[in-house]
Amino acid sequence: MLSAIVLSCLVVAVADGDTLTARCAGSPSPLHVRLAEIDAPEKRQAFGAQSRRQLAALCLRRQAELRPLPGAAGHDRYGRVVAHVRCGGVDAQAAQLRAGLAWVMEGYASDLNLPALQWQARRERAGLWADARPVAPWVWRARRRHPAAR
Repeated sequence: MLSAIVLSCLVVAVADGDTLTARCAGSPSPLHVRLAEIDAPEKRQAFGAQSRRQLAALCLRRQAELRPLPGAAGHDRYGRVVAHVRCGGVDAQAAQLRAGLAWVMEGYASDLNLPALQWQARRERAGLWADARPVAPWVWRARRRHPAAR
């Protein structure tokens, strides 16, 4: 379900494949934004740099429409705004999945088209799906926290 709140913003930075910074109309300070429903490879993970470059090519220095998730889901544990993002009219979450540079966050995805986009990228071996054994970012982070769990 999309939020009724729509923010008009300019993307001023891209941290990784699912995080950006935007200056929004009416907001005195920039917003740190986490793209809803997807998880991209970490910067030091395989395909992390490609994922970041893809999101930057789509959004950096472009107008974006942000639809923050309602209620508590609208912020993550790092204080970032969790939002559906469209840059230049293109759905950023869908673009990352289509390019094979992000995973659908199962249990958080309400857009039923997203798993289909991931499946298509996987079938076409796009992006990270070209790897014989791609590692999901949440698995990669857990392995870094607990090396014995490898």
